[in-house]
Amino acid sequence: MGNPPAQTEALREVLAAAVGPEFVTDGDSERDLHGVDLTFHEPRRPDLVVYPGSTEDVARVLGIADERRVAVTPFGAGTSLEGHVIPVRGGISLDLSRLDRILEISPGNLSATVQAGVTRLALERAAAEHGLFFPVDPGADATLGGMAATNAAGTTTVRYGKTRANTLALEAVLPDGRIIRTGSRAAKTSAGYDLTGLLIGSEGTLAVITEVTVRLQPIQEHAAVMRISFPSVEAACATAADVVAAGAGVTRLELLDAWTVAAVNAYSGTSFAETPCLFVESTGSRETVAGDLELVQTIAAGEGATAIDFEQDPDARARLWRARHSAAHAAAAYAPGSRERTTDVCVPVTELPAAVRFARGELDRLGLAGGIFGHAGDGNLHVNVRIDADQPSSFERSEEFVRSLVADALARGGTCTGEHGIGEGKIDALVQEHGDLMPLYHAIKAAFDPHGIMNPGKVLPDLLHSPRGR
Repeated sequence: MGNPPAQTEALREVLAAAVGPEFVTDGDSERDLHGVDLTFHEPRRPDLVVYPGSTEDVARVLGIADERRVAVTPFGAGTSLEGHVIPVRGGISLDLSRLDRILEISPGNLSATVQAGVTRLALERAAAEHGLFFPVDPGADATLGGMAATNAAGTTTVRYGKTRANTLALEAVLPDGRIIRTGSRAAKTSAGYDLTGLLIGSEGTLAVITEVTVRLQPIQEHAAVMRISFPSVEAACATAADVVAAGAGVTRLELLDAWTVAAVNAYSGTSFAETPCLFVESTGSRETVAGDLELVQTIAAGEGATAIDFEQDPDARARLWRARHSAAHAAAAYAPGSRERTTDVCVPVTELPAAVRFARGELDRLGLAGGIFGHAGDGNLHVNVRIDADQPSSFERSEEFVRSLVADALARGGTCTGEHGIGEGKIDALVQEHGDLMPLYHAIKAAFDPHGIMNPGKVLPDLLHSPRGR
């Protein structure tokens, strides 16, 4: 339940005085927009949406919310996949889109400092003017603050790592309104506890990230892509594991099963062979790229690859990666009338073939439609499960599927999520994976957010207290 109307109106007036009346709204359309993300989780409207224009605005909003024990849910682009931005306790949705300035690009230091509302593609365009790029590519045009809050990853993780590995420093606001800075612009530090690393991936439950300093990389001289078809998804996964073990410096190493390829063809107008495949990209000098792809081709042939196609033309490569990034939308169009439940786990790369075989077997056993794809180079498996709204048992079967998938990943030495995060959807899975750490997790939460106002209902099982709006 949300706050009573009288309390909400009183809160709106105080917030309007703090940040300006035009930046505080209780309009239905904006509350609806801020009550959902790209998931199957049930929508939940906030009581108010606030658009701060500066770090100081954020500090004022949080100070007011903390004093009044009102829930605050940070909101970036709304592209999360486990309900991270859904305000399950009502309260304030804190939309950071007005914090959209690129503060500095430093080519000499291979870094950029941006406000939290800057989108990935906006940074990409600005960095490209200096021959540089930001190397984390989750597909969606997410904000840098949101990417930091969820430790976003994507297709390039196999070479460059996740957001945490590409972040040097943060500015953030604590729940009581204090502004802190962690890290530095230096390439490395050994000064104290790594609060930068702690805040990255905390999903808005500890503080609000308002500024991010990230690493940039030089745009490479040459790039080429291979699309490799296989007789089985296990053969594709085994190839990926062998490519990693052989030390090939590929930039992307992506898996699509036959169901997903068929969905992509129907959605994007491509004509890929509808068998399991890998999309492999290498970047660097022409000699480096040629050597990497020759190694990949040899390994793939040894696993029975049925076709290998090369793309070097920039437009053709861009079309291929657009098709890959469209996989989730393609799955929705391929199963019209269904709801989407996308989940992920991550396993050691040598375990990926068996994990994929298990996932497909569970989909078939439970009578669920869906596609398997993912970042094969780092063992990150994604399953897009289609939920039939006309079959009440469909959701329960999807719940059983996710529980089985997580249990299998943990048994293989993996994790319940490689990049989607915990949000509200995988709290039980986190307890299953790290139940022994829950006292430490709760202690960290209490140290940062003693009144429990920051994105309550996410990441951790409920504490004894909860902010108003429940």
